[in-house]
Amino acid sequence: MSRADRLAEIRAYGPRHLASYALFNQAVADHLGLHPTDVQCLRLISMEDGPLTTRRVAEMTGVTSSAASRLVDRLERAGYLARRRDQRDRRRTLVSLLPEAERRLESLWDFLSEAFEARFEDNSEEELAVVVQYMRRSIELSGHQIERLRGMARAARLG
Repeated sequence: MSRADRLAEIRAYGPRHLASYALFNQAVADHLGLHPTDVQCLRLISMEDGPLTTRRVAEMTGVTSSAASRLVDRLERAGYLARRRDQRDRRRTLVSLLPEAERRLESLWDFLSEAFEARFEDNSEEELAVVVQYMRRSIELSGHQIERLRGMARAARLG
């Protein structure tokens, strides 16, 4: 198969890949009784080292500060997050996963990861390196594309 054929194949599978992930994320959200954005927020928070500010939640999720505040409110009411005053700067509030919620989420991610890892069991280290490279590049590209889209939206608002 030629390089052009492979790129065409990537273009054909790309939207299906993204849609399948969005549908998977929706299924996880439905399982937890949450909104898909809430699930992603929880996943991102769980990957951070220690408590974080609502501003950091906004940065990680790409929502406005007020939307991040509402997101944290929902997750706090649902029993996933706790807020507390920052002891070093009493004006700031820190957000963290509740220990029981963190255990439940980790258990779910571990369960779901088993099938994911089994899917790659027969791949060589070199093939896995390509998958990792793809993931890293996709994350980087997504960040750039998000900024491009936001820039277009800002330009349209400004006229």
